[in-house]
Amino acid sequence: MDSIDPHPDRPDIVAAIRGGDNSLGMDREGDPGAATLEQALYWRNIYSEILTMEESVLERIRQLMAGQSAQAQREVELTNVPIVVAQLERFRARGKLWESRVHACQGNGGNAGAGV
Repeated sequence: MDSIDPHPDRPDIVAAIRGGDNSLGMDREGDPGAATLEQALYWRNIYSEILTMEESVLERIRQLMAGQSAQAQREVELTNVPIVVAQLERFRARGKLWESRVHACQGNGGNAGAGV
């Protein structure tokens, strides 16, 4: 059954939903359980890069909030912050999947899942 995007004209909603779903990998990511060591290292590094960026984004949001009125701070806490936090959690969870795969592959001479 094909998944139908309920909000095709609202990329903001699609991004918020995607950002909060730890089960969703990136385009062309593949199955961590079948990845080679090289693939696992690649995806672990990609998630690490994005996680670093998202942590910086959240820190910058908090810095900017410090100079805002209480009402503006509250709105940002209700809207922007939860989305960035959800994305952080997703990227952290996915990165851990790939980190586990790296360790599994290294414990198998780099051939886990490669059918060797």
